[in-house]
Amino acid sequence: MARTTPNDPPPVDARPLYGRIAALLLGELRDGTIPPGERLPGERHLAAHFGVSRETVRQALEVLRRSGLVATDRRGSHAMLPGRPVESPGSLAFPVGARPADPCALDEATVTWEVPPPEHARELGLAPHRPTLVHRYRSVTPDGRSLRTAVTSFSAVALAEVAELARYRDRADGATPAQLGRAYDWMRKAGLCLHHRDSISQVSQAASVRVTRRVHDQYARPLEITDLVVHAEQDALVYEFTLPAAV
Repeated sequence: MARTTPNDPPPVDARPLYGRIAALLLGELRDGTIPPGERLPGERHLAAHFGVSRETVRQALEVLRRSGLVATDRRGSHAMLPGRPVESPGSLAFPVGARPADPCALDEATVTWEVPPPEHARELGLAPHRPTLVHRYRSVTPDGRSLRTAVTSFSAVALAEVAELARYRDRADGATPAQLGRAYDWMRKAGLCLHHRDSISQVSQAASVRVTRRVHDQYARPLEITDLVVHAEQDALVYEFTLPAAV
């Protein structure tokens, strides 16, 4: 076996460019940046994300398809890696209200990079007109009736310390599906201890209920704020709590 010395040049990656892009994309699949089952961004977006041509992206996706790591159907390409277990069974769902009572409901979620609602900016300590990552969630019936909607804004602290969230800035076009169901797991993995406060109020002159969730870390730094609106005539909000056993 050949030995290397400190003066040897670093090894050259002999893989073709599409093979290297396949490896980078696989890394994003494995670290949960693209959750299992979620539709991957389109070829044009991936090409811009990795700085390569669409043909290179197409070849990289084919490598992952042949390995069974990506599947393609009429809705597009999807990650097929098994998800890592949630760290605690009683963990919070992201966003609040993301588990609809109607089992037939369909979820839609996207992210944008934009100036958040003024009340969100104040809660997160953001300067006026400063953009941030904004997540929009919508649960609808199969015939298109809206059951619940949620808007989440993330703080500068969350984006600086949670790498998986920061990566979404590159695909925050408001069109690419973005299910951030593991956002709280990513925060805990980054060493943040999560504290949340939910307040419930009635939307004036409407048969709807608003839930506002504020999440901060162990240093009282704000991480995210979510406003959820549940259309009470068509849906019901159910809160579940898991308490530890008495010692």
